[in-house]
This record gives sequence, structure tokens and C-alpha cells, in this order.
Amino acid sequence: MLVGFLYDKFTNSDRNDRPACKRKDLHVKEAHTLPKLDRSPNQRQCALVALQDVKAYLTEEGGQIAVFDATNTTRERRDLIQAFVKENAFKVFFVESVCDDPEVIAANILEVKVSSPDYPERHRERVMDDFLKRIECYKVTYQPLDPDDYDKDLSFIKVINVGRRFLVNRVQDYIQSKIVYYLMNIHVHSHSIYLCRHGESNHNIEGRIGGDSELSPRGKQFAHALREFIDEHELSDLKVWTSQLRRTIQTAEELGVPYEQWKILNEIDAGVCEEMTYEMIQETFPEEFALRDQDKYHYRYPGGESYQDLVQRLEPVIMELERQGNVLVVCHQAVMRCLLAYFLDKGADDLPYMKCPLHTVLKLTPVAYGCKVEMFYLNVEAVNTHRDRPLGNIPRDSAILHRRNSYTPLSSHDQVKRPRLYSAGNQPWLPLAPTPSALMPEGRQSQTRIGSGCLNPCVKESTLTAPKTLVAVSASE
Repeated sequence: MLVGFLYDKFTNSDRNDRPACKRKDLHVKEAHTLPKLDRSPNQRQCALVALQDVKAYLTEEGGQIAVFDATNTTRERRDLIQAFVKENAFKVFFVESVCDDPEVIAANILEVKVSSPDYPERHRERVMDDFLKRIECYKVTYQPLDPDDYDKDLSFIKVINVGRRFLVNRVQDYIQSKIVYYLMNIHVHSHSIYLCRHGESNHNIEGRIGGDSELSPRGKQFAHALREFIDEHELSDLKVWTSQLRRTIQTAEELGVPYEQWKILNEIDAGVCEEMTYEMIQETFPEEFALRDQDKYHYRYPGGESYQDLVQRLEPVIMELERQGNVLVVCHQAVMRCLLAYFLDKGADDLPYMKCPLHTVLKLTPVAYGCKVEMFYLNVEAVNTHRDRPLGNIPRDSAILHRRNSYTPLSSHDQVKRPRLYSAGNQPWLPLAPTPSALMPEGRQSQTRIGSGCLNPCVKESTLTAPKTLVAVSASE
């Protein structure tokens, strides 16, 4: 839900084991009896059960932010939430969505409600008629948040007509301000995001990580194929973003269109391990190599970054992608994993092992309740740079695990951080380490052909601490 924060998610939809909430079709029936909307004993009991789940999640399961998405459209229901929050020493932030634009309402019903679990029959005409009647019923009892009197002391944001206007009241802490920031940046208009890595680089062929290498001949061939892909799909209004590293810039230059360079799109910084192969890292820094396999998401290269750091760094790009129309991001493997993890709702365990092959374009189209993914392999061979998740249980040494999140000296005497960037045409100020061939097992091929492959589509996590926060959502359409 929130970029850079621990992504807390638990399911309230399936409560077969709860006597108050037998599994059934919960959408409004033909009678649309007003007293049954948000006021029946069963619905109130379901709300209480859900709040107990919230309590267990925040107090016993290590959760830090919970979203209570329900029809909190009456003062009675919101007072119930307030009492629950006060009793458990939580904080609460209300999110109210109000929409009175008939065109927006109709479009929302057709695009979103048809896919809702409330309407398994998926019949468009019936959904439109049913939901409009449902709105009329709620209008009778709906009590909007009142910033001038009754609710003046509550912390909340009121989103009006899908972001046309906002009303923000008593934002009290950093988390609440981040919720406001997020909600004011997302939009609902149709668009697609195209993600690809740069063309194959010389470092890719040599098995080296990081650095600022140029494209290989096959990488240049991919750049040309990418231009043909854009022309073929008639993406004339496409915006193109790159990092400030040469391999992404050279890929974008072949497209013949304007592009923007983002420093925060640069590849994850490998610190002292820049421009080394994994074999070299294992031989030179065996402890570091083992630490990274123990917890790849949180592990931070000495003098460099972790995936957790990278997620935080990419937040402005993600927010801008939410605001933009069609965008092509030419980026790097770790960066692409983080972007995919955000849009495809993947967690910290899966993110660092997502497959993002070279010379492949992913098209992401946000839709109701998810994100549609299409993969296009551009038929240009490339090395396989993916490193699989280590098999079996990796022993964890508690004495050294603490080092993954802080910069402390290495056990090795080689403390020199390798260069990250240098001008085109100039050699790095330190010589490269030995070629990987000397460290690779005999007979092992350094290049592996990769085809269309499979996508293990894959965030949102950080070191958020107390206080616990409940986000209560209500909507009036």
C-alpha cells in the first residue's frame, strides 16, 4: 500500500469459520432494504470480528499498518473504530472517497465493480442497475466526515471525485503524511508502463556486476529491435526514462525520441563489490557472500546499498509512474525487480529473485484488483544474468547477521570501494579485477542463450516502527 513501508496484508473476505459471517453473495439484493445496509446485526458482528483480526495482527503478528476497508459511512461506525483504537493505543487515519460526478460513477462501475467479488455473475447491465440502487440507499444514511464540527479532531483525507480535489484534516505524523502523499499522486485513468533492461553490456558478458559498461554488439542489436517494437505498437505518445549509466542511455539513444535521465534509476550500488563477478566475491569476501544469501533483501553491500535501500530510493519514480500516461523505463535488473514488485504486489522474499531477462519488454497495465502483465521477447540473444535462490536452508550466524543493515569494516584488508561512474572513453581509476574465466569451473560456458523464459512476477517494505496505525476507509459514490 505504501511505498517504503512494511506492506501489511491480511484477508477479511473469507470468513467461513466465523458464525456471524457465513460465506454468501454480499451484494445488495433486489429489495435493497435500507435498514440492512451497514446496520444489520450480522454486518456489525463482521466488523467487530474484523477489528479483532486487526488487533491480533498489530499486536501479535508484528504488523504495523492495517487497512480496515469497510462501509464506515456512519458516525456510529466511525465512533466504534475510534473507541477500538483508543482502547488498544493505536492511531487511526480515515480515508473518505466522495464522488458525485455521474460520468465518473458510471465509468467506475463498468471498469471496477464488474470485477468485484460482490458480483460473480459479471453481467454488466445488472451490475450497473444494482450498484446505482445501492448508492441511492447509502445516500439516505451516509454521514460524511465533518471537518468543521463533529469530526474536526479526527485525522483524515477526503478524496473528492477521484482526485479532482482533496481535503486534509489534522495530519499528525510521518505515516499519515505519506498516506496523503500517496493518495494525492495516484490516478485511475487507463495507461500502460513498459519496463525493460538495457541491452546486453560488456560487463554482462564477463559476469561482472555494477559498473558503467557500454553495450555489447548484441546489446546494440536489442536497442534497434526496441525501436522497431515501439514503432510496431504505435507508441507515439510514449515517454522514455533511463538511468544515468551508459548502458541505458545507449539503449535509449537508438530509439530516436527524447528521453529523461533519472539518477535514482541507477542500478543497485554494490559498493566494494562493484565490477566483480559472483565467483570473485565468494573468493574475496566469503563472509559477505554468505550474508547476502541469508537475507538478500536486507543485505547491504559494504559501502553500497541493499534492495531495501533501493526500494526507498525508487519511491519518487514509482509515484511519478502513478501520475503519468504511457512510459517506457529502460533500467537495470535490481531496479526492474523493485518496480515490478510494487505493481504486482510481491513481497521482500520474492523480490530479489524475480526473473527479469535481458532483451525482453514487460507491459504492465493496471486494472481493477491487479495488474495485467504482457511479456515481449525481442528475439535477440543475450547472456542469462539471473542467479537463482539458494537451495535448502542456509545456516544463519546470529553473530554476523546484524552487519547486514549497517556499514562496518570488512574482515578483509581490501577496503577500497570500486568506482561507480566515470566519463565515457576514460578507464576507471582502479584496474579491473581478474577476468572471471580464471575462477569459473572448467568447461562451464559463460554465455547462456535465453528465450522468452518465464516471468516470476514479483515490495513494499522497510524498517517502520511503532506506533501502530489503522487506516479506515469509506466511500460514497
